[in-house]
This record gives sequence, structure tokens and C-alpha cells, in this order.
Amino acid sequence: MFNPAETIAGLPHLPGVYRMLNAAGDVLYVGKALDLRKRVASYFQKQEGASPRIELMLAQVAAVETTVTRSEAEALLLESNLIKALAPRYNILFRDDKSYPYLVVTGHRFPRLGFHRGPLEARHRYFGPFPNAGAVRESIQLIQKVFHLRTCEDTVFAHRSRPCLLHQIRRCTAPCVGLIDEASYASDVAGAALLLSGGEDEVIEQFAARMDDAAGRMAYEEAAVYRDRVAALRKVRERQFVSGQGGDADVIACGQAGGVVCVNLVMIRGGHHLGDRNFFPRNADGLPEAEILEAFALQHYREHAVPATLVAGAVTAGEALEQWLAERAGRTVRLVTRARNAQRAWLEMARRNAGLGAAQRLGMQATQEARLTALQRALDLPDGAQRIECFDVSHTMGEAMVASCVVYDRSTFQKSDYRRFNIAVQRDPARPAPADREPPGGEGAPAPRTGVTPGDDYAAMRDALTRRYRRIVAGEGRLPDLVLIDGGAGQLAVAGEVFADLGLTDVPVVAVAKGPQRKPGLEQLIALGHGGPLVLAPDDPALHLIQSIRDEAHRFAIEGHRGRRARARSTSPLEAIAGVGAKRRQKLLARFGGLRGLLAASADELASVEGVSRTLAERIYNELH
Repeated sequence: MFNPAETIAGLPHLPGVYRMLNAAGDVLYVGKALDLRKRVASYFQKQEGASPRIELMLAQVAAVETTVTRSEAEALLLESNLIKALAPRYNILFRDDKSYPYLVVTGHRFPRLGFHRGPLEARHRYFGPFPNAGAVRESIQLIQKVFHLRTCEDTVFAHRSRPCLLHQIRRCTAPCVGLIDEASYASDVAGAALLLSGGEDEVIEQFAARMDDAAGRMAYEEAAVYRDRVAALRKVRERQFVSGQGGDADVIACGQAGGVVCVNLVMIRGGHHLGDRNFFPRNADGLPEAEILEAFALQHYREHAVPATLVAGAVTAGEALEQWLAERAGRTVRLVTRARNAQRAWLEMARRNAGLGAAQRLGMQATQEARLTALQRALDLPDGAQRIECFDVSHTMGEAMVASCVVYDRSTFQKSDYRRFNIAVQRDPARPAPADREPPGGEGAPAPRTGVTPGDDYAAMRDALTRRYRRIVAGEGRLPDLVLIDGGAGQLAVAGEVFADLGLTDVPVVAVAKGPQRKPGLEQLIALGHGGPLVLAPDDPALHLIQSIRDEAHRFAIEGHRGRRARARSTSPLEAIAGVGAKRRQKLLARFGGLRGLLAASADELASVEGVSRTLAERIYNELH
């Protein structure tokens, strides 16, 4: 039995990290402390109004492990690393697996203005990050309108012989055909960088001076150009809720509604509000705002860029967090917990957005729960049914067949549980396999799947279901409470055979068949082992839930199919032939004028190409036919 008193008595009055473990040795919670003994002891003291989450966790604690650190900041870093590595069940956990977009000004002779997502290269200049792609594109449009920088790709830029449409509508100065010299274009690039860095007033002053100079020279058309640029910049400034003093800052605030917690992140770059994003953590209900915001800062800035200033309503370990952020950024970072003037306005806006986000998520959850309850009633499912998996198949006349599996659980889509299955198709009988190619896996390996007939949706569905639930039967996952199949009676019969073969006779399976006119709202539900189809009313919440899950499976399958098809069409069939490297491919394609000519060539004609033996020519011919 775990004795908290003995454990606490052996803890030092030093900073460090503690880990609470259950009887199986799994880490339930990771926390930091300025004084390990006092912090751990506080959990086991009788407290009124303790969080149900904490009470449930303490009932499972079988051991407490600690690690002493030199400072609270070091404890903060270790806590962050352990939370990321272990993902403890009772810690506040944020999910943000998306990369943030940037606006890039390339390092070319005539730099290109563009959208960028991914690793940053030293030879280019990046501005951001932005909270979403829309904010980047809006900024690109503003820069085009004011500075007329090019946005075309390098391949297009290098082969232009006359100005494009963007030049005609006054969005580009056409450096591709020499209508602007390098020095003037560089001046526009410098102005754009100054604007993106927060020097809006300075840019307006420069344009105003050029406008006056042009007017003094009676160059009224030139003056009108600068007048329009100044007007565009002033319109942008008028849209800003608050005008900052330049610089980059992030503002984080927390809102709660009915057990739903939302953290709103506002991004300010160059004194301008670029947008915001909401985050909904797990295990944060009922916790103080300071603890939630600190957990967010630790997890978010571990993966993303740290701004010069972070404005937060409150945090539990301000100095340690500020030091940790500075170490992450490699420069000084200012943590502001008592905001004033413009920063206070930003913080109030973030709090309001966080509250609205929590209320909206609460409403969505209520709607989803009502839909799930209606589905349980319509299909006679048990009250505890939560997890739904849906399958769909996508292909183009049998090409690049892909099956999808999407998962709906706990009133939302669980995208980390999604799976795609590439369906192997049968070889053309007239196209023999290469004699010198061994089967994958080597001697003793299981025989590879022979594949399905191209376009056979039933066989593709059988393949996907078998691969999915064979693993679950082997203990590698959790069985769903309901399986939806996008299709009719044929697909349902295939699913019934697969589940019978695997011994899964107690999992409800329902086919979602399009109605007679294939219109939304006329779907027919065919349950495995039941009578005729069930038709729900078009406004039935249960049907709305089924439609949303079916549509998500359809979207996920089409996305995978298109990607697989694009990869296949961008790959030469010669690349898969053993003995045909880059030089031989080049010689073959040059000799016959491309793939079409190569396909029309005989084995004798192939053997006439330099470096291609008779044996290799026959192999190439067989592979291509």
C-alpha cells in the first residue's frame, strides 16, 4: 500500500519535478515545484472543494518519483520535456500539430513575395508567423497593392517575354521583362520589409514626400500612384482595433464556459493584429487561469517561435517562465502580466474571444451529444455507445484505389486515429512479372497480397476492413461501438463476411446507401442482420450525424486517392525497372521522343539504344506492356 507520509518525509525542500505513478508504473501526472516536499504534501492534505480530477488521480497513485533541479527554471524545462514525452493522463494537454505560415521575401536578384510553410532558410527573409493562411494572403495583397512586388514562381519569371495581367492591373512592376531597374525594385522591397516590421508611419511619410515631389514637378500621374498607396495604408491602419508601437508580441488569455476551457492566442507583428487562434486543452476544467496559461506557454513555445513579448493575464512562475522563454528564443523575452495601454486592450480582446470560443464549443458539444443520443435511439444502440468508424473507397476507373477509415469519438472527430489503405490491384495477365525480381520479404516471408480487380469496390472494402480489424482482434486497438459503410447492400454483405471470419459478431454494422435520387436527406440505412432499410427524416439529428461522418470519410478517401494518383502520374514507369538508371532513362526517352514513342517501340528497337542489352530490352518491353 502507498503511504504518502513516508514518501513526503523523504522529500527535500528543494526545487524539482515530481511524477505520480499508478500501480502499473504508468505516469499519471508530472509537475514542478519550488519546494518538492511542500508541493507534494499539498496533494494529500484534506481540502474542501478539491477538483474531482485530482481526487480521481490521487485514488490511483501508487508511487511518487522526484528529480531535484538547480532552479525553478530548470524544473520548468524538465517538466515541459516530460509532459511532451509521456503525455500524462491528468496533465493539461494542448494539441497544436499544425505549422504556422509565414510571408517570405526571397533572396533573389528581384525578390519574390510569397506564402511559406515549413523550414526556414537563411537566404530568405521571413515575416510572421501568422495564425492562419488567410492572414498571410491578405498581407500579400496589401504589399502587392502598395509596392507592386512580384509573386510569380521562378520558372514563370525566367521565361516571360511580356508583362502579365498583374502588371496591367497595377499589382506588379514587371521586373521579368525589365520594366523596372534593380535599384528601384530593391527600394520597393526595402519599403515592404519596413512596413511588415511595423514602420507604417515611416512608409506613409516617404510616400507623402514622393507625392509632393511629383506634384511639384507636375508629374501628376506619378503623384496619383503615391496618393493611392498612402490611402491604402491608411485604410489598413483604420481597421486595426488598437495601434501598437511596433514590435512583435503574443497575447494569451483564458475563458471557461460550462466545463469547456479555451485559450485564445492573439498574434501581433509590427504593431498590427494579424489574427488569433483558439485552443481547447484536455484536463483543464476547474483549474485556475494562471496554471492553464503556463501549461499553454510551455507546450506551445516548445514547438513554435517565441516573440519578443508575451502578454498573459497571469502565470504561476513568471520569472522562471520568462527565463525559459529567453533560452528557447536565444534572446531576451519580456513576459508582461500587468498589461497597460495598447497591451491591455489586446488582452481584453483576447479574454473576450476566449470566452466566446468556450461558449461556442460548449454549444457544439451539446449539439453533437444530442445527435449521438438520437443516433443511439434510431439504431437501438446502448447508451454508452461513443466510438463510430466509417469506411469509404475512392478511385478513378480503378486507378489509385484508396480506402479510408475515419473515427468519431467523444463527440468529435479523432483525426489521430484516421487511417488510409492503399488497395493493391491485380497485375495485367498479359504483363509478366520480371524474372529477376524476388518477392518482397525474401525467403520464408508471407506471400504478398495478390490484389483486387481494378474498380472492384467490394473487394477493396473487404481488403480495408480485414486489414483494419485483424489488428484490433490481435489487441492493437479498440473495437468501435458502430461501423458505418458508405455503400449499399453489396458492401454490407462484404462487411458481414469479414466480421464473421474475424469472430466479431457483436459489433453493429450499418451501410449508408444513397437514396433513389442520390440526394442528401434521402439516405437509406441498412443494418447487418436486420430487415429492410431504415429511412430517417431529413431533419433528424441522427441522420445529420451520419451524414457528417460519411462526408468526412468521403473527403479523407478522395484526398488520399488524389495524392496517390498525382504521385503515380508524376513518376516514370521506367523508374521501377531494375537496371534502368537516370542515364539510360534519358537515352531511351531521347531516342524515342518520350514515353509514347517508347511504348510503341519493339524489343529489337529498344536493344538498339546505346547501353541497353538484349536482356534488358526484353525486360523493359515486358514491364511497359
